[in-house]
Amino acid sequence: MIQKKICMLGGFAVGKTSLVRRFVTNVFSDQYHTTIGVTVEKKTVAIKDHEVMLMLWDLYGEDEFQKVRDSYLRGSSAYIVVMDGTRRGTLDTALALQQTAARTLGSVPFVSIINKADLQTEWEIDEGAIEQLRARGWTVLFGSAKLGQGVEELFRNITTQIMHGSPLPTERL
Repeated sequence: MIQKKICMLGGFAVGKTSLVRRFVTNVFSDQYHTTIGVTVEKKTVAIKDHEVMLMLWDLYGEDEFQKVRDSYLRGSSAYIVVMDGTRRGTLDTALALQQTAARTLGSVPFVSIINKADLQTEWEIDEGAIEQLRARGWTVLFGSAKLGQGVEELFRNITTQIMHGSPLPTERL
């Protein structure tokens, strides 16, 4: 079986842990618990004729007080950048984290997800900002850890990129 390390990156309270938990156990909790350091979860997925064991490294949220350590990123086959659609500031954090990851890991696959699609009427990240990300070459997905929307697609997309080198088509807002 193939094992691949994927890091979850994003600002404080964007939903990284909730996305991982929804994917691995299909559970969502409204109770917020800050990730201290890193939590590692595993799940096997089948992509075409391959079984891939995903080692999901859920890193603590970056904010003005703590930065993600390069050492946590090393050895990653890919990464996922998570933003909270209801907080515009998480977009700036995502941009900085993507640059850090690219500098540390080089040219490995990544996708981004704007979480909290269940609250889309409250979003501060607008279509213009999303188009700017796509113009930078980002794959931008939309999801809700709370409802489970887009979660399976997120992890299948990144696993497909790792195994076959190209992203799956994405939906528009």
